Amino acid sequence: MGEKVLPVYSLYKTTVDGEDRCIYAPFRSRIDWEVARWAKMRGPGSNAGSELLGIDGLADALGLSFKNMSELNKIIDGHLPAGRPRFKRREIVVQGEAFEVYYRDVLECIRALFGDPEFAQDLLLVPERHYTDASRQTRVYFDMNTGDWWWRIQRLLDRHSPGGTVVPIIISSDKTQLTVFGNKTAYPVYLTIGNLPKDIRRKPSHRGQVLLAYLPTSNLEHITNQSSRRRTLLNLFHACMRHILAPLQSAGEHGVTMARGDGVMFRCHPVLAAYVGDYPEQVLVACCKKGDCPKCPIPRDELGNSTDTECAIRDIKKVLDALDTFDDGPTAYNNACENAGIKPVIGPFWKELPYVDIYASITPDILHQLYQGVMKHLISWIKSAYGPVELDARCRRMPPNHHLRHFSKGISKLQRVTGKEHADICRVLLGLIIELPLLEGFSPSRLVRAARALLDFLYVAQYPVHTSATVSLLRDALAQFHANKSIFVDLGIRLDFHFPKLHGLDHYILSIRLFGSPDNFDTQYTERLHIEFAKDAYRATNRKDEFSQMTLWLERREKVQRHEAFIRWRLSGEPLLELSSGDLSGPSKQSLSVPSPLTLSGPQHHNPVPPTESRMLSTLLMAKHPSVKGVPISKLIQDYGATIFRVALARFVVQYRHPTWSRRQVEHAATAVYLTFNTVPVYHKAKFLLADVHGSQMGVATSIITDVVHARPARTGKYRQLVPGRFDTAFINCGDGDRWRGYCVGQVRVIFEIPKRAVADLFPDVTSPKHLAYIDWFTPFQQPHPVHGMYKVSHDVDRTGSQMASIVELRHIRRSCHLFPSFGPTAPREWTSSNVLERSPYFWVNPFTDRFTYATVY
Repeated sequence: MGEKVLPVYSLYKTTVDGEDRCIYAPFRSRIDWEVARWAKMRGPGSNAGSELLGIDGLADALGLSFKNMSELNKIIDGHLPAGRPRFKRREIVVQGEAFEVYYRDVLECIRALFGDPEFAQDLLLVPERHYTDASRQTRVYFDMNTGDWWWRIQRLLDRHSPGGTVVPIIISSDKTQLTVFGNKTAYPVYLTIGNLPKDIRRKPSHRGQVLLAYLPTSNLEHITNQSSRRRTLLNLFHACMRHILAPLQSAGEHGVTMARGDGVMFRCHPVLAAYVGDYPEQVLVACCKKGDCPKCPIPRDELGNSTDTECAIRDIKKVLDALDTFDDGPTAYNNACENAGIKPVIGPFWKELPYVDIYASITPDILHQLYQGVMKHLISWIKSAYGPVELDARCRRMPPNHHLRHFSKGISKLQRVTGKEHADICRVLLGLIIELPLLEGFSPSRLVRAARALLDFLYVAQYPVHTSATVSLLRDALAQFHANKSIFVDLGIRLDFHFPKLHGLDHYILSIRLFGSPDNFDTQYTERLHIEFAKDAYRATNRKDEFSQMTLWLERREKVQRHEAFIRWRLSGEPLLELSSGDLSGPSKQSLSVPSPLTLSGPQHHNPVPPTESRMLSTLLMAKHPSVKGVPISKLIQDYGATIFRVALARFVVQYRHPTWSRRQVEHAATAVYLTFNTVPVYHKAKFLLADVHGSQMGVATSIITDVVHARPARTGKYRQLVPGRFDTAFINCGDGDRWRGYCVGQVRVIFEIPKRAVADLFPDVTSPKHLAYIDWFTPFQQPHPVHGMYKVSHDVDRTGSQMASIVELRHIRRSCHLFPSFGPTAPREWTSSNVLERSPYFWVNPFTDRFTYATVY
């Protein structure tokens, strides 16, 4: 191991409680600390805390060390060490006008993240190559260190000074509205490091993002010339960012010493790796004109004409050469910038930063580029192609599902649709248009194929783990869309497809190879940060000189959050936070810890599971007590629709006791089974935790999604209105369950248990099953439809037309399944969302309910 310093928490303990008097120091007691934490973290303002502390005698009765919020603030300011740097205020002068910017020391922000003891055991320190197996034929990408960018920078550093640790800097910026009414805005800039796994970076509760700065938000309305105003705003942005990020120039080139949370020292080279933002931010950063691609030099009139996922990005050397002509005079500089395809900016902030190719650093944006961009356009085109009446009618008749929003009023009249609402629409979009004829008499096949292609791209792009195979899926989806997009031109909906967000899909594959999966950089995480770092901070001010108050409010909250983490550490027994030498692969050089790059393959390294090899894995969660303790079997038949409950249960008992018997033997023996009870305990829903189909990501906790299957009869609601029954469909393991072909679709009619008094009679020689489900079966999967690619199922009936049904153990149900009804050319108006599963002649299995289902049913 290399040189060490005192671990962060040990140093923190010495600062706040050198004599080890109280675990909550500088607060007197647990109550003293809990009240302080509540007062600072409960809401954005201090009124509630002031009113509480203002109660006569309360502070003395609780033994508090503060009697009002002012005294509490003094304790926080004077006795709690700052884990993250304080804000500075500076005036930036552009064209003779001064603008106010609040910012933090960028190196200290990086040091705070790198040295946070909460992240000490999770930091990614070396570039790694992952493969699906030992043959190393299929590469795997997920976190930033699995991409090629990290490898390239590591090699460049090792040429000059071996032993450095790359610290990839991820910057994101986005203006946000602070007030519901009015035009008060903030322009926050956030910073995080790629050494943190993405599952930590994207959760605000983990505090893996730092508010780096508030940029000026002036619109410069006093500049009447629009061209001059845009130029000044562009220069103002780059002047502010240039000043804020200037320390990265020397630190990235020569390195700076930083301590990990356990005290181990590293020579770190912070390098700007990625810039996250929506399209206006990307254009601003890249110094391009609006309407251009911020990554490549494709002409505007060729945007969207075709797809080329291997197209070269802008030549950074050519751009830097153009910027170097600034001293040759305005005319020469403008001409050089024009030839390079950029605006004549005075010193872009990235110009002097080492190892930075800003055009490679601009990353995909799932929220604004896909949902609020391409999918928003697609939904608009579909509305124009089919008209709102029939689309809304189909929306209202979609069967319910836990993952789906029911658009009871349709989608045509939605206003100011959010990214979340676009995601909800995408889950049912394909089901709205299948079998629906076009208004102009055109065949709908091309439109359906185009819609399916963009939906495929959307869902595959959101995989948390990518492989060479999924990259090919993205490329194929783009090719499919461009091969069928002409239908929108034929219908007169589009004249061309020359808009940058559609063309931007071509660059996803390059970004995956460079930086890992696109969910590393989704702007929805930035949008979530606005709540605390901008909106709540603003509400805590008196609306006068708000940014100075906002920064102080944030600094105090960060101190309280850090102290809370420190107390958790002390209560847990104060572990040493030392990592063994086995956690670092490499020798010690220059008294620093020097990890070496890794190439990993095979399951022994906890590699992610490629989506093409996924399985339906879930954990069943049931309520402790049934919803109804005893439901008569006659009511199960009448109200729940379990028409052959007695026969099905008898067959299940025999099959369970004799699993090797043939069907004829089971049928014969079932006639002798006698049920000694007339009621059964019934549950009205079952909950499932869906394990990530893509597997473990190098030991980092993966996503868990909750799923629910309902089986509930009609009932009278709170206001005596009739609430229709709901019997969900689900994927049920009816074979080996190794892939989706081992599953069938069934409608869950009853979830129940065998009465305890009858268990010994029915299962005398085997361990009795716990939870059971009565299932109405659908036909098995066949081949997918050649146009829209979904699987067709229908109610499975016998020769007499009776519904095939049986009872299975509830543990065989894996997750809910949503079915698109076959509406035909016009949705029958007597159908409703509650009866459509009984009325429709056949159905299409919806693969878009969530990414878990999509990855297995694709």
